[in-house]
Amino acid sequence: MKEENNKVRLTTMSTKAGCAAKFGPGNLAKVMAHMNLQERKDDPNLIVGFGTCDDAGVYKIAPDYALIQTVDFFTPIVDDPYTFGAIAATNALSDVYAMGGTPLTALNICCFSTGLEPEVYAEILQGGLDKVTEAGAVVLGGHTVTDNEIKFGVSVTGYVHPDKVLTNGGAKPGDVLILTKPIGTGVISTAFKNNIIDEAQMAESITSMSTLNKAASEAAQKIGVNACTDVTGFGLSGHSYEVAAASNVNIRINLSELPVMEGVLELIEKDCIPGGGYNNRNHYEKWVEFEGDVSETKKSLVFDPQTSGGLLISVPKEKAEALVEELTKRKTLRSQIIGEVLPKAEGDKYITYYEGKAE
Repeated sequence: MKEENNKVRLTTMSTKAGCAAKFGPGNLAKVMAHMNLQERKDDPNLIVGFGTCDDAGVYKIAPDYALIQTVDFFTPIVDDPYTFGAIAATNALSDVYAMGGTPLTALNICCFSTGLEPEVYAEILQGGLDKVTEAGAVVLGGHTVTDNEIKFGVSVTGYVHPDKVLTNGGAKPGDVLILTKPIGTGVISTAFKNNIIDEAQMAESITSMSTLNKAASEAAQKIGVNACTDVTGFGLSGHSYEVAAASNVNIRINLSELPVMEGVLELIEKDCIPGGGYNNRNHYEKWVEFEGDVSETKKSLVFDPQTSGGLLISVPKEKAEALVEELTKRKTLRSQIIGEVLPKAEGDKYITYYEGKAE
């Protein structure tokens, strides 16, 4: 990193940071409602399309080989260009890992302003390249446009055996839920952007956001799980809802067991809540039940938009201990059991949060 790059505050060049820059789920739903969406369900090679809001599309091209395709890009979540590039690439690669796949190739998506030195953009691209390389994939090129708000990400193609695809729609009553990274990146990024915390206080968040979900995905494939998704811009509640809705189950999460980054709850109490958190709550809260006396702080936490979050895995109860051991062996970040999957009766909400031990 060149000295002059350290003077650049990328986070001041955008209104929102990281996955909090996502188009709100409520607004997206309104847009989609006006479209004549006809998924090619008659195509026998289409394994996963857009019907269940899964992490990526999957298309079979041979009896033992299916392509995974995804794309993700966003505005700076940190000031350091190299770190921003690394986080953006890690976040995009995560969709392939959530499907149980292996990244193969990547294409850069670059929205760059002409107001910065070329070395800054080179650092962003280098950060992304290094993470794609760490994943064992290859950057083939990309596309750039001029934009006053810097944005960067990658489109990733991966592969998986058609019989080993992980989706968000396979959770079964009796399963145990495991989360492989702590949450709180949206709150921390908002606090940093507003000069409430310094870069040193972002260390845990940066480590988490730039850690590939490769090890967690490989562990899930080895042990055998029923469903998987990654927790990103729609927060824990949004992505849990997608699992519950696609699987037609109720997800019950113990707030006392949630892995949370240091200082996040205190920052929420200081109103360090990203706009994406409010958008998520407005849209997803109707499918959520808070059982007992749950604080407003904890309620805000579960709607916090995550950038490059961990995998949320639904695994048969008899395999849960083995999966936790495998995740620990592979040195994933704070993997732990956070809840369970129950049958969903008519009229039930999709997600139930509670504090402490279940009755």
